[in-house]
Amino acid sequence: MRILLVEDEDSIAEPLTVGLRREGFEVERAATGGAALAAAAADLVLLDLRLPDGDGLDVCRRLRERGDTPIIVVTARGEEPDRVVGLELGADDYVVKPFGLRELIARIRAVTRRTGPRTSNAVLVAGRIQVDERARRASIDGRELELTPKEFDVLAALVRDPGAAISRRRLLEEVWHTTWVGSAKTVDVHVAGLRKKLADPSLIETVRGVGFRLRVP
Repeated sequence: MRILLVEDEDSIAEPLTVGLRREGFEVERAATGGAALAAAAADLVLLDLRLPDGDGLDVCRRLRERGDTPIIVVTARGEEPDRVVGLELGADDYVVKPFGLRELIARIRAVTRRTGPRTSNAVLVAGRIQVDERARRASIDGRELELTPKEFDVLAALVRDPGAAISRRRLLEEVWHTTWVGSAKTVDVHVAGLRKKLADPSLIETVRGVGFRLRVP
């Protein structure tokens, strides 16, 4: 597996690179956000947020716009707003410094298992909505939807169980692979985006105190 390590501090990057390579990972380091965006495609990105040429959150957003490469934010910024924004922008996990190498490797393996290639050939249909999980395409009334990766995953989770109340916790586990309650508001943000793109907000109902439900006739 090829990892892109985005870290400007040599004292952190160098031992981390050695440790990851010892575990069999191929590591390329980028010391700036610009270098990270210019780097060749990787299988996973370890991204620090404090970079000399800008905010790592912007780098996270731009990387996520390019595709579904797993992103683990590795940073000293452990405040709740930073965690929430990072998850909203597409990070798959969030590790706060200081951390142990074994913990980081465990998180890398967990994230790659959960975000690995989809093998399902199923095309899910719920009322007016159709979701092709293999092609990662979704449509309503035959109109293709332009969704972010996380919006697609939220919609797919709702379509898999139409009419059922899906809790925010379940969506966090299935889509963001976390149970951290402080990130629950990011679910609401993505549902709001979905409602707008579906052009029919009533299709996704809010279940008070629980989460959301896909309404089907």
